[in-house]
Amino acid sequence: MASTIQRSIVTTESRAVRYLLTALALLFIGVFLVIPLASVFIEAFRQGWQLYLAALVEPDAVQAIKLTLIVAAISLPANLIFGIAAAWSIARFDFRGKSILTTLIDLPFSVSPVVAGLIYVLMFGAQGWWGPWLIENDYKIIFAVPGIVLATIFVTFPFVARELIPLMEAQGSDEEQAAIVLGASSWQMFWRVTLPNIKWGLLYGVILANARAMGEFGAVSVVSGHIRGMTNTVPLHVEILYNEYNFVGAFACASILALLALLTLAAKSYVEWKSEQQAATDRRHAVEE
Repeated sequence: MASTIQRSIVTTESRAVRYLLTALALLFIGVFLVIPLASVFIEAFRQGWQLYLAALVEPDAVQAIKLTLIVAAISLPANLIFGIAAAWSIARFDFRGKSILTTLIDLPFSVSPVVAGLIYVLMFGAQGWWGPWLIENDYKIIFAVPGIVLATIFVTFPFVARELIPLMEAQGSDEEQAAIVLGASSWQMFWRVTLPNIKWGLLYGVILANARAMGEFGAVSVVSGHIRGMTNTVPLHVEILYNEYNFVGAFACASILALLALLTLAAKSYVEWKSEQQAATDRRHAVEE
């Protein structure tokens, strides 16, 4: 009954209202998304391909790109392991403190990235809790790659877990219990039952985490020290070039991040489409059975 009323409301909406709402949505997307994104590429190529490529192969830019890729390559496996472990424990087990764990997973969404960076400075900085011991033993975390990795992991670790928890809760554990009853080991159950069932949600979370890792600015800015050619990721390098009025170099490097955003959007759309196809196939098989 409710669905019939809802369908009736949707189909009896006047054409003028539909056109107005569609126009407002397109205007919003154009002003706040398409135009700014297009302006990045326009400014990057304003003075030609040669200056654009020269800005990207400049040593500091190359080092920034390498560091960004290294940080992402380290943080993604950590997020992958944590996300699967957290989703498994929350979706499959009942234990004291479960709600607290769920809340803590969402903490990076509510804490400013700058605050997250300051937390690591408080812990590992020269005047921090473990700073003197680190200096005495010649370990560098703040203003070095380890600090950037830690800050990046902090701001990205909810993405995989938050995609898997509702998915695993909705799927239930019937297939996994059946595999155990049939004699499968825990690893066999995970690789042959659990992982195939969550693969699209897992990939979706990894895509989002990767995009955030490569584009993170606030937390990385605090712990990096802005050491040019050493601890600057691409977003930090863009800021430095822009402050130096090197607009071609700034927009050239920014175009890398914009291209990453477009690729992320394409990958996200593909994963959503494949997930819908898989869900439709599962429903069809269920009906046939």
